[in-house]
Amino acid sequence: MPTLTVGRQAIPYTIRRSDRAKRQRIIVTPGGVEVVAPAGRDLLDIEAFVHSRRRWVHDEREKMRESMAASPWPEQFVTGAKIPFRGRRMRLAVTIVPGDGITTYYRNGFFVDLPTSVAPVDREATVRYVLELWLRRRVENDALAFSRRYARKLGQEPKAIRIKDQKHLWGSCGKDRVINLNWRLIFMPKTILEYAVVHELCHLRHRHHSPEFWSLLKSLLPDYEPRKTWLDRHGAGFDL
Repeated sequence: MPTLTVGRQAIPYTIRRSDRAKRQRIIVTPGGVEVVAPAGRDLLDIEAFVHSRRRWVHDEREKMRESMAASPWPEQFVTGAKIPFRGRRMRLAVTIVPGDGITTYYRNGFFVDLPTSVAPVDREATVRYVLELWLRRRVENDALAFSRRYARKLGQEPKAIRIKDQKHLWGSCGKDRVINLNWRLIFMPKTILEYAVVHELCHLRHRHHSPEFWSLLKSLLPDYEPRKTWLDRHGAGFDL
């Protein structure tokens, strides 16, 4: 396998020649680096092309490594992979089916039906995309259900619940009474999402973490402390 050297780092890559390729391109995925080249392209030309893009390849790998480190996603999105969901890791099954539509559903595991129109090189990225979309929708539905339940007890309702890709926060409550929640809460037990929602609802009444805030939170969620401890331990680097 050819290797690209960037500084002291050796990056292996594979070459795939394609009759349909009109130009050379480099694909960086969690599984590795692949160079796609026209069928008749000379090996020396391919190696020169990869060398000319060496800094880009290195940077893309670093960005992907950081992204994967911040997320419990599996390295590959293929049948047998384990997808984190509500504190558990559920098996993924990917099936290639005729047609153009993509179907994603959950039945004690995740199932994605990919149409043959999705090119093999794009399948894993597509599976990841549709899974993330499904999980975002599910965490939004769960958060709305918790919000309705506890807002009635609190006597105050948020203006909206929004699911976002927050870099350093699990949740926040703005002065506009909009609650933002990190979509990655779907990876954690459902009790932790419940704690995050109730925590932000309490900020509708108390903006800061005052004794009154914690007292209100305890009145709504008497066992909030072990949930907070769990989130502090497993969600290091993020805040509520």
